[in-house]
Amino acid sequence: MSDWGAEAELLDRARKGEEAAFLTLYERHRDCVFHFAYRMLGSTPLAEDVTHDCFLSLFAKSRLFDPSRSSLRTYLCAAARNLAYRQLRRMGREAPGAEMPEDMTVDRQAGPLTQVLTTELADTVKRAVASLPPLQREAVILFEFEELSLADIAAVSETDVGTIKSRLHRARARLRGLLAPWMESKRQVVTRGF
Repeated sequence: MSDWGAEAELLDRARKGEEAAFLTLYERHRDCVFHFAYRMLGSTPLAEDVTHDCFLSLFAKSRLFDPSRSSLRTYLCAAARNLAYRQLRRMGREAPGAEMPEDMTVDRQAGPLTQVLTTELADTVKRAVASLPPLQREAVILFEFEELSLADIAAVSETDVGTIKSRLHRARARLRGLLAPWMESKRQVVTRGF
């Protein structure tokens, strides 16, 4: 049975009240939903709320999901997107706060300079992504971090692939501009040897 077929069967069983099927779907997709919400909102408690609400909505409104239109992962990311934007509007802000996910791990076998530079780079990238306009940030998060296809991102964002490509292009250009001074300063540190 294909992944799609297995998921459709699980969803059908969950619709009929089988808790184990719902928990399997939850386990399979919660990390993607949580990480997306976390990167959009910059807050663990808010991302947990969005994740919780997203799965409650799936359970309550599972008939709205049409597997012929998108994957369940895409559907859940779209629901998380809507909930995250609603939360941002409620808070009256566009950019997440300082709290961002820990994605880049430092190789403990690396030398001290490499460890410091890796940690600094991770923090700098997080701040740069957080500073992007919401639609560009969303495109980067879904493409680079959640590894959704352009077509899936377009479905989540309710737009066309060309628009997603444009958002990614603008976001990458902006990130290059934001990260260039940091990269140059660190290049000088490394070439001088401190």
